[in-house]
Formats: sequence, structure tokens, C-alpha cells
Amino acid sequence: MTEPLLQFDKVCKSFFGVPVLHDISFQLSPGQVLGLVGENGSGKSTTMNIAGGVHPMDSGRMILAGADYQPRSPRDAQASGIAFIHQELNLFRNLTVAENLFIDGFPKLVRGLPLIDRRAAAARSAELLASVDLQVPPSTPVSRLSQGERQLVEIAKAFSADARIIIFDEPTTSLTQRETERLFDLIGRLKAKGIAVIYISHILGDVMRLCDDVVVLRDGHLVGSSPKSAMTIDRMISLMVGRTIDQLFPPRTTPPSAGRPVLEVRGLTQPGIVKEVSFSLQPGEVLGISGLMGSGRSEMARILFGLDPYESGEIVVAGETLPAASPAACMARGMAFLTEDRRAEGLMMEASIADNIALPSLSEHATGWLRMIERTRLGDDVRKVSEAVQIGARDLQRTLVKHLSGGNQQKVVIGKWLLRAPRIFILDEPTRGIDVGAKYEIYKIINRLAADGAGILFISSEIEELIGLCDRILVMGHGEIRGQHERAAFQREDILRSAMWDGLKEAV
Repeated sequence: MTEPLLQFDKVCKSFFGVPVLHDISFQLSPGQVLGLVGENGSGKSTTMNIAGGVHPMDSGRMILAGADYQPRSPRDAQASGIAFIHQELNLFRNLTVAENLFIDGFPKLVRGLPLIDRRAAAARSAELLASVDLQVPPSTPVSRLSQGERQLVEIAKAFSADARIIIFDEPTTSLTQRETERLFDLIGRLKAKGIAVIYISHILGDVMRLCDDVVVLRDGHLVGSSPKSAMTIDRMISLMVGRTIDQLFPPRTTPPSAGRPVLEVRGLTQPGIVKEVSFSLQPGEVLGISGLMGSGRSEMARILFGLDPYESGEIVVAGETLPAASPAACMARGMAFLTEDRRAEGLMMEASIADNIALPSLSEHATGWLRMIERTRLGDDVRKVSEAVQIGARDLQRTLVKHLSGGNQQKVVIGKWLLRAPRIFILDEPTRGIDVGAKYEIYKIINRLAADGAGILFISSEIEELIGLCDRILVMGHGEIRGQHERAAFQREDILRSAMWDGLKEAV
């Protein structure tokens, strides 16, 4: 039997006297892919940060290759052969690929002198990039690479440090389907080389596809650990949330209203982006937008909210044509937009929950010719909204958004728009990167908004999510609407066929 490469033995951790990990024990063998799953706040990141030298453990023991392992810093972990590829990649975008690969130490022309051997660095960089099948010159600035290519640079960087264990934290969140498949193939090759992998993901289907064993955490406790053959997605969900979820999507209790649409789009066209897009959105309707990456879904959403221009067509809100689309004009007409990148575009990460929620509604809470903010009224309204979306934080004024889980961050984004009481919500990938329990809470909020008469434009890459939530689904491809599917006739295969129609034609 192969000796474990890494062992956690009753590891515990507390922050400010609050226990966050309780007797965590599991082991990892060479060439094994271990899936680590759990809701946001379950202890996954803390566990991996202990392995990666970010946090010390309070008690317990870690054993690496048969010896005690107590890293004092990420540099110690790296020197021990553990690489941590975070969801937010740790690359310098203004530097070249080679400079990022050797940021911790360049080869020297003369030992002891600060003279970089650039020829040796370029040659070694080319070898490392070839090992991950990334065909770009080492002199390429990282800013020019796609997200998937940047991730491959991180993996190449792990190879340069002779990593024995590579930890992937939500690696597919920002990848296209093609980049995801490329990553999965690479993980298979890592496994074949005897490199151990810890794979953290909310996409449980990917965990079942990739991993040999699965460890499930809940509230800082290890609640499940078994070979993949003894695990199912339903069982993982049950272990993660502490209850059985017979239905992943809350039931819809109110149908869309008949009558005048809250939003009509007529012939919307921007060359190279969208072409002759037309549809309507009824009060109380959840209208899904499906399509492959590059189909124009997010681009259309940005145009509708006035973030990007369009050449021709018409956008009609509550029966009135929007004269000049701009975010301010759209907000004034009762529209709200949740961007797919909440961290970069949807939130002020260094600001408090209260400040984030209040920001879009400051003018509505200002009075007098000096436009002074009515702070008491604003504070009361912010508190009511936070309670309505059930944000898990005690102090709205002091808690920074960056310290919240992904699910609670998304609730803050929804809350800031709810304060404006909009009638149209454009939601672009609203559940990306959040766990199954938080998704369910977001779904309930969406259903409640629809029940109150708001129209919801719901963009998602997950077909099951669209089928579970929507009244209708429109499928986009190459900037055009290629199909429409009614709730009574939802079929996963039909929706996929509409999305992949161009590919099918090319195959024929």
C-alpha cells in the first residue's frame, strides 16, 4: 500500500476565539486527485491555507512524506513542494510570462551577483510552458493572455518549484468550456506523473468526473470522506447542507402576468456583437438566456443596461422607448443589472456592506438644496434590505464586503438594487462561484422578486439552473436568438441542440 504523501491528523483552528476547524483528518497519496467540497464558510479555504503556510494550526498534526510538516509561510510550503493555485490568480499582469515564472528567483549569470541570465530564463520558461501545452512566447505580457492561459502559467510556475502537491481552488470559475477541458486533461497528466491534486469546486459534476476520493466539510467539521465510487452528487449535497434537498430549486407559485411587457427589445444590432435581437419580458416572468461562451449573452446584457453602445434597434421599457441608453437612464426607468464579475464590477471590495448597498440610492436619500443625505432613513432602509436578502453579517457598517463568502457578496449586490425597487432585473451568471446552499437562497430571492411583479432576465451557463427557474428560455448563438423554449416543453437536449446548431451544421 502506498504511503500517504500528506496527512491531516485532528487539525484545529480558531480565529479570535471562534473555532473554525474541528479535528480535521484525511490523507492524500501520490498521484491521487482528492475533491474537497463544502458550502462557503465550511472551512475549505482555512484547511488549505494551513497546508499552504498562510495560517498556522492551533492543534493537531500535519505529516508530509513521513515527516512533521509545520510551514510558517507560503514560501515554506512552496519549498516543501506544495503549490496553491488560487481562484484569484497570483500573477503580475504587467510582467511577461517568463518574469512571472521566475519572480521568486531568476537564474544568474554569475553566482552571488545580481545579473540575470535572461537566455537561461527564456529557455527554462519555454520548457515549462511546453509541459502545460501553452504555446506562447515567454516574452508575452500576462495581460494579453486569456484567463485559461493565465491559469496554465500558474501551473507551469508550480512545475518550476518541483511541486509534489498542487491545490486548485475553484479553477473553472472564469474558464470557457474549451479551457476547462484543457485543464481537466492536464490534471489527468499530473496524476499520471505521480503529482497529487486537491481539487476544490462547487461544481459537483466536475468533482465526480475528476476525483478519486471526496472529502466533505460542513461548519468546520469533516462530515464525509470516501472513494468517489461510494459517493453521489445527492449525497454530497446532503452532507454539505446537513439536510436532504429533494428539489434543488424552490417551487414557483406565481405565473407571469399578461398585458404590457416591462421590457421589449426590437431588432437590437451592434455589428460583430448582436444581430436583430428581439424579445419581450412580462411582469413576474423569469426569462432565461442560454448559449455557449461567446454567444453574445453578456454583451447583450451590457447593451440593454447602457454600458455598451448599439447601432440600431429599439429598447422599450414599460411602453416607452429608451431614448439614449445609459446606466443612469436605465436606472431611472427601473432597471437593475448584476454583472457576472461581482468582485471587479459589482462591488467595492474594500468598503462595508452598508456602503455598498447604499451607493446606488444616495440621491434618493438626499434632501434640501444642499442635497444632504438623510443618514437615519438610509440606515433603516439598508438594514431592511439586508434582512430581506438574509446577509450573514452582524455589523453592516464595519464588516467589509471582501470578508464575506461568495454567496453573501452576491446578496449584497442584489440588496443594493433592491433598495431602488426596480421592475426589471438583468442577472448575468448570478450564482457563479457560490455553493449549493447559497444558490438555493439566491433562487428564493429571484422567485420572490418575480412574485412581486418584477421581470427577470436570467443569464446562465447551467442548463439545469435555467430549466429549474425559468418560465421561458431563449438560446443565443453568434449574437442572434436561435431558439425559444417554453416551460412546459423544457428538454435539456433541445436547448443544447439550439445552442450548438452551428457546430452541428459544420459537422454535417
